[in-house]
Amino acid sequence: MEGSVEGLTDPVVIGLIAIPHGVRGTVKVKTPGSGRHLRKGVEPLVNGERRRILAVRETPKGFLVDFEGITSREEAAHLRGLELLLDRGELDAPEEGEFYVGDLIGLAAYDTDGKSIGSVAELLETPAHDVLVVRNESAVEHYVPFTFEHVPTVDPEAGRVVVNLPVSG
Repeated sequence: MEGSVEGLTDPVVIGLIAIPHGVRGTVKVKTPGSGRHLRKGVEPLVNGERRRILAVRETPKGFLVDFEGITSREEAAHLRGLELLLDRGELDAPEEGEFYVGDLIGLAAYDTDGKSIGSVAELLETPAHDVLVVRNESAVEHYVPFTFEHVPTVDPEAGRVVVNLPVSG
């Protein structure tokens, strides 16, 4: 992403507002990871302005979030489809061996024999698990389930992932 987004120098998506929930301004939020940055007091950028989180409740299908200043279903409906952004510097540091899924984009991808097969072009979310789209210079794409079986090595510091390509046929 070039430049900055409303003062964020390195914006990271921590959630996406799906739908309003109830009549008091609560929204359902889907997260690209564990959702650990959705907590009371955090102020993500939403549609160009900071919104303080007042309460968060985890559900099997996402998170229910209450924002300061959003008190009706109608106000909540206007937030539908908007991303919750924080600057990378505001994020908790990843634990040892952890990384942010968005950091996979652009990493070089190698097969288990060490042969280059392209780079991670995008990440698709599916109900079962995320899928890495690995694309080479000829625009050939490989869809790799983001599971330990298919992606045994993720090394953002070295700028690479190792993948076991699914057998087709």
